[in-house]
Order: sequence, then C-alpha cells, then structure tokens
Amino acid sequence: MKKSATTDPDIFLVAQLAATISIASFFYYLRHGDLLLYGDAVAHINIARRVFDSRTPGLLQLGTVWLPLPHLLMLPFLIPRWLWQTGIGGSIPSMVAYVLSVTGIFRLMQISLPTFSEERERWATRFAAWFAAAAFALNPNLIYLQTTAMTEPIYLALSIWSLVFFAHALRQCSTGDDKGNSSLLWSGICLAGACLTRYDGWLLAALLSIIVVALAWQGNSSRLGPGVRKLVLLAAAGPALWLAYNAIVYRNPLEFANGPYSAKAIEQKTAVPGISAHPGAHDLPVAFRYFLKSAESNIAEGKTQLLWVVVLLFGTSVVLFFQRKLWPLLLLWTPVPFYMLSIAYSGVPLFVPTWWPFSRYNVRYGIEMLPAFAVFTAVSAYGLLRFAATTRARTGIAIAFPLFVAGSYIQIFRATPISLQEAVVNSRTRIALETQLASEFEKLSANSTFLMYLGDHVGAFQQAGIPLARVINEGNHRPWVHPSDPEGLWERALQHPAGYADFVITFDSDVVAQSVQKSELSPLTILRVTGQPEAIIYRRLKSNHTR
Repeated sequence: MKKSATTDPDIFLVAQLAATISIASFFYYLRHGDLLLYGDAVAHINIARRVFDSRTPGLLQLGTVWLPLPHLLMLPFLIPRWLWQTGIGGSIPSMVAYVLSVTGIFRLMQISLPTFSEERERWATRFAAWFAAAAFALNPNLIYLQTTAMTEPIYLALSIWSLVFFAHALRQCSTGDDKGNSSLLWSGICLAGACLTRYDGWLLAALLSIIVVALAWQGNSSRLGPGVRKLVLLAAAGPALWLAYNAIVYRNPLEFANGPYSAKAIEQKTAVPGISAHPGAHDLPVAFRYFLKSAESNIAEGKTQLLWVVVLLFGTSVVLFFQRKLWPLLLLWTPVPFYMLSIAYSGVPLFVPTWWPFSRYNVRYGIEMLPAFAVFTAVSAYGLLRFAATTRARTGIAIAFPLFVAGSYIQIFRATPISLQEAVVNSRTRIALETQLASEFEKLSANSTFLMYLGDHVGAFQQAGIPLARVINEGNHRPWVHPSDPEGLWERALQHPAGYADFVITFDSDVVAQSVQKSELSPLTILRVTGQPEAIIYRRLKSNHTR
C-alpha cells in the first residue's frame, strides 16, 4: 500500500534537510551583510513596516504596483526594531517558503510519476523525486534569494504547491477518490496566494482555471465538479481583490500597471529618444532569448548552460511523447510566456552580463524556471532508468545526473551566484549613500522629524534605526484624491516644511527638491556619491504653524 504524504518518512527528511540548508545559508549571508543588498528587498521590508510605523499607519501603506501578500507575511516579524534593521524579519517568510517549495517539488514528483509494484520501478520513481528536490534545493541562486525579503521564494512555494494539489486531484479522480475536490480547493487557495504575491501567478491561475473547466466540460473529471468551481473562484479572487483595491483607493483598477509608479511609467520617464528602452521591448523573440538566458544563468555557468537546456527539452519531450500522463508538469513552463510578454510590452527590463547592455538587472527572474529545470531533468533521468537494460547502465545513470548537477552548481559558487552578483553590483553606490545619510542622521538631536521622499533611499532610516513615524513621506496622503491632495499631510509639509519637520532631505530633482518651500530651510549638509543623486540635508529656519 502506498504511503500518504503525512506518513511518508521521505517527506519529513526532505523538509529537515531543506531547513538545515536554509538556516546555514541564512547565517552565512547574515554574517557577510548580504541580506539587504537588493533595493527591492529593502523596499519590501519598509512597505510592511509602514503599515504600523508611519504618521498615517494602516493598510493603505501597502501602496500599489507590488502585490500585498509578501508584505503582510513579513509584517509581524518586523515589529522588533532589530529584526527590521537587520532585515532578518523579511528573511523569515522566504526561508519558510524555501522549505515548503523543496518539499513541494519532491511531492510533485511522487504524485506525478506512475506507481509500480516492481522494486526496480519504485526505485526509479524514488530516485527521480529525490533528484528533483536536490537539484532545486541546492541551486546557489535560490539558496541566496531565500535569505532575503525578495518575493520570488514565496511565489515559488505557492505556485509549486498549487500544481501539487492539482496533480493530486487528477490522480484521486482517476482512482475514483472523492477527495479530489478537497485537493482542488487547496490548489485554489495556493493560486490565490500566488496571485497576491507576483503577477506571474495571474497567468498560472488563468491556465489552471481553463484546464479544470475544460476537463469538467469533457466529463473526464465529473467527480471534481464542486472542486472546479472552488478553484476557479479562488483563482479569480486574488486578481479581483487587487483590481478592486486599486479602483477604490486610486480610482484606477490598473493603477499598478499604468500608474506613475508602474514599470511602464518609470521606463517612459527614463527613456532616451531614438533608443530602445531595453532589449526585447516590442520584440517577443528577443524577449524570449533574454529570459531564457537569465534562466540559464541561474542554473549554470559557461558551456554547461547549454547542457541544462538540452536536458530540459529532453525531459519535456519524454512527457509529450512517452509519458503523457505527466502533462500537468508542462505548466512549469508558464514563466516563459509571462516574462516574454512582460519584457516586450510591460516595460520590464532584464539585462544579462554576456549580452548588451552587459549588465545585471532582474536577471534573478530566471530563477522561476528552476522548478522546470529540476523536474524535467529528473524526468529525463527517470525515463533513462526505466529503459536501461542492465544494472550497470542504471548505476551509471544514477551517478551521472547528480554529478552533472553538482559540477554545475560548484561552478556557480566559484563564480558567485548571478543573483548575488546582481545584488552586489546594483547596491554599491546606493548603500554608500544611505550609509552616509544614516551617519548624518545619527548626529542630529534625538526625536528629530524629517521630510523626505522614501521611494529610493528608505534604507538610510532603517540603518539609523529611526522610526518611520518620524518621517513625513509620499505615503502620508490620501491616494484617492487626484491629481493632488492639498489637505494631505505630505502636500501640506511640502508647502510649509518648517511647520512639520525639523529636517528636509532632497535628492537632485526629486519631488521634494522640486516642490518644497526652500525659503523656510537652510542647507546643513551636502552628500555626493558617484552614481547616485546629490543629497542635501536642510534644517528648518522658522515655523509659524502649529502641527
């Protein structure tokens, strides 16, 4: 009799090993000061912190563009000031998600691969499940990302488990088990979470909804009728809630896509006339090549990248032509069309170091193909093991695949994982400026209040340990009042800064520099860091306004 997931000792062993890797890597990167290298990680942490640490606290501090679930998950861990300052509070949800995603990959293979009575066949299935989990868990780029407050690890866990429950529902249906409805419900819950974590989840939710409706329509899954409705409703709930939130708060349901802080708007502001904004803009084939290259860069270094792609395509072919019952695994290819469309038409840039413009930006997006690489490489090994004629051949296959993965990942560690490279390269000047700002803040009198645009350098206050409730910022206004809110705290402080803040910080031509009433201010310090805007700290001269 086949063991359930709750009694299978392999599941618990996989979880324990994943937790060990997660904790060990966390302490390594914490010791080296790498948790807050990503500007986005700092932003995520402080968006969550502002929900309770702000002059105008509340859920409206979640803003738009970035989806809310990761911020809500890390919020309780950011209440202690030291967990906020160090970034540890933002790491905790990612680390839990990493353990869940590793066990999810293992369980997905267990469910998807056929169950045989023969010892040899059972061994092949078990080997494939362990191999896929190891190839996923030991990836150096994922190991680093799961120690940060980035959203990719959380999304991977939710998307993987949505497929686990979906595949489980199909297997239960095929064996006449009525519990398939429960599995579809859990798949829908995971999809709703994925949709509130990253926009990638919206495409996955749409595809799964279409598939389950089609299966029910064809009558092949009549036992899943109620479950189908639950999955579709839950899959639609995430996007519907976010659209409604944007419509109610910002008077524009697509504020996250075409508002002033959207990727497309930022691209338009920084575009140089006559020059393509980024590689792949309005060009799907080029967008595909850049995303695939980013995926390869997250999996391997140098010539071994091509070998991974070959194995990925081979494993996919095994599913398409020989193991069609494994077709749910093909949904692991979903990131490809999503990022092709995002790069081509949504203003999302992605740079890889080996191609123009020879830089590193959003290259971490390729990590979302890691489940596909791990699973389809395991499927390749499984197919070869099943058809191997001799014990010697099977032993060779069982040794060759782990050695291939180990060799590939050792090369990545030696060269430094590309996601860590991206973080280091893009953080040097930002952190240098924020460190200088934090140092200046610490010289000021205790309980000083500030006026500053936090969109780019909120990390300065995080470093200094200054509560965000002492900083009037762009989040302190009523977003539903357009185009401006004259009665909002932010706008009132810009018009009369001396009445609201002790110090004002501007960066070149940011909104504070352009809008603040400088006649009430006197320059205190000018900070210059190459590659960053000039920062000026002003002190107030007078105040004839009661706060």
